[in-house]
Amino acid sequence: MAGYILRRIVYMVFVLWLVSAVSFILIQLPPGDYITEYISQLEATGEAVDQAMIASLTKQYGLDRPLHAQYLLWIRKMTYGDFGVSFTFNRPVSELLSERLPITITVSILSFIVVYVIAIPIGIYSATNQYGFGDYVVTVIGFIGLAVPNFLLALALMVAFFYLFGFSIGGLFSGEYIDAPWSLGKVIDLLKHLPVPVIVIGMAGTASLIRVLRSSLLDELGKQYVITARAKGLSQRRLLLKYPVRVALNPVISTVGWLLPAIVSGQTIVAIVLGLPTIGPLVFTALLQQDMFLAGSTIMLLSFLTVIGTLVSDLMLVVVDPRIRFERVAR
Repeated sequence: MAGYILRRIVYMVFVLWLVSAVSFILIQLPPGDYITEYISQLEATGEAVDQAMIASLTKQYGLDRPLHAQYLLWIRKMTYGDFGVSFTFNRPVSELLSERLPITITVSILSFIVVYVIAIPIGIYSATNQYGFGDYVVTVIGFIGLAVPNFLLALALMVAFFYLFGFSIGGLFSGEYIDAPWSLGKVIDLLKHLPVPVIVIGMAGTASLIRVLRSSLLDELGKQYVITARAKGLSQRRLLLKYPVRVALNPVISTVGWLLPAIVSGQTIVAIVLGLPTIGPLVFTALLQQDMFLAGSTIMLLSFLTVIGTLVSDLMLVVVDPRIRFERVAR
């Protein structure tokens, strides 16, 4: 096991380096740079373009250097924990991320808790009552959840709440609490606004997880060891929890690798539609503005969490399914 973990760490370093290079190239691939975009915005508003200021900004952000020099500078600073300064917001990237990270994590974790708490019991019920009325109801709802995009559901809920109740469900705070310091009243206001984004973000994930767990459990329930256990008089409850459910959870556990980056990134499109102050819209703006430090650093953070989450899910599979081993078998 130790040898396997060591090999995975070596692979992780290589993968992260490759992701950093590809991310840097893709962000820089569109013509121009942040300064070009900045000049276009000034010209669109009719303001005069000060060439001296443009030259100063180009030198300040290191955009006058060759691309490989910019890449090496970015990587070297990142190894020291310096994510650079955002071109767009003219603030350290670490400050921007730290402001939005708590809200993003709160929304994402609550969404995932809702997904797993609802999906796992319903998936087990649907598999053990195949072709029953409840199974058909769950199947129809699941297909609807998979077919309806999250952002469309968010738009529908915003319109419905506005016309039926006369208020908007966008954002996570009321107007008086947006810029206010944290207090008990602000926390209560946040809790009032959380259910809608949590339900919207979790709906598709819940429907997908129900379908995966139902299919996997049905496959296990038809195997010979389950039939033999039933013939020997093992109770249905004990039989389900001891073997088939544990094995059927393998596909669910394998998705834990996506959990860590998803917690940090959140649902970008849903966050834009609902006006959530999470990291997703921030990165989207950075990509549009070719803000290398903000966009690149966030992508690297998500990539790091992805490879860590994948390793964690692989190790969890060993605990859940004793048939999985990483040691080499002697022949």
